Amino acid sequence: MSSFSPDDYRYMQQALRLAEAATRRAAPNPGVGCVLVRDGQVIGEGATLQVGGDHAEIQAIKDCLAHEESPRGATAYVTLEPCSHHGRTPPCAERLIKEGIARVVAAMVDPYHEVAGRGLAMLREAGIDAEAGLMEAEARRIHRGFLSRVERKRPWVTLKAAATLDGKTALLNGKSQWITGPAARHDVQKLRAASCAILTGSGTVLVDNPQLTVRDVELPRQPLRVVLDSRLVTPPDRRIFSGGATMLVTSVHDEARHRPYVERGVQMLVLAEQTGHADLHQLLEKLAEQGVNHLMVEAGAGLNGALVRAGLVDEAVLYLAPSLAGTAAQGLFAWPALEDLADKQQLRIQDVRMVGADIRIAMTFDRP
Repeated sequence: MSSFSPDDYRYMQQALRLAEAATRRAAPNPGVGCVLVRDGQVIGEGATLQVGGDHAEIQAIKDCLAHEESPRGATAYVTLEPCSHHGRTPPCAERLIKEGIARVVAAMVDPYHEVAGRGLAMLREAGIDAEAGLMEAEARRIHRGFLSRVERKRPWVTLKAAATLDGKTALLNGKSQWITGPAARHDVQKLRAASCAILTGSGTVLVDNPQLTVRDVELPRQPLRVVLDSRLVTPPDRRIFSGGATMLVTSVHDEARHRPYVERGVQMLVLAEQTGHADLHQLLEKLAEQGVNHLMVEAGAGLNGALVRAGLVDEAVLYLAPSLAGTAAQGLFAWPALEDLADKQQLRIQDVRMVGADIRIAMTFDRP
């Protein structure tokens, strides 16, 4: 096993910071970060920022050259194995070889089938010291959306919910604005901005009439909004069907009923029905095929519960307001009654913090 130095860790941490900052802009590509170092000095850095644009390694080389430095003899720290195939751009491994890079340290091997170790092999065949595995766990966290799409054929799914201390998301009459305060609502905007798509259900659209766009956060493009409406009951004049790209998912095949939405520029996706609604597994597969790495869910108890029961939610971000709404108000998840606590859904808390007057809890789901 390779032995990495403290300097290796320090420079990879810098590359990982670049990757994390680039992730929201790069999708469906991974937001890779790269740092070039020679004689203990950073001489270039870059990140993958947009589809069809230069990858992180090329950005770092250009940054180096722009400062009238030669990358020859440098070490490249990169958060994902350099690509070895011709896609929208030429292979990064070839460019690293051409520029005379002496060593390449990758945080992890790229699982994409056209790379999958071939980039590192190409570098080694050219006499470059190339290794992977430095801070891999952190790289997997940052690249989790891309990795989920490539390895599991579905996006990484984050479920967001806001509730009172007694776990209520809305009154019995559906009113829910506003359970949380301004700081929490702004934090939600950042979650949206980090997502490729936002999924909601027809019930939420009918009651709240949300637009689900990102506000007050700079971003290159709005996330795709996805409405799950198996019976096609959502009126086409709802706000979510304007102001950006929207996909309407239904089990209704009647093209005449699709027409009012299509005329508004809405993309229609017809899926088979399963357990009372469009097939959720197939929906996530279709979104992955369209390049969705990160999917955020902002929905009601019905869709929330269905996704969790299907094992399709990876993490949840819950905002708890210091208030009580009473027994009759609506809850977070539609969930069948349990007879034994051993059957409960277990989550693992990853982070707890105050956001304004509210509590923000980030959790992952324990899976068998």
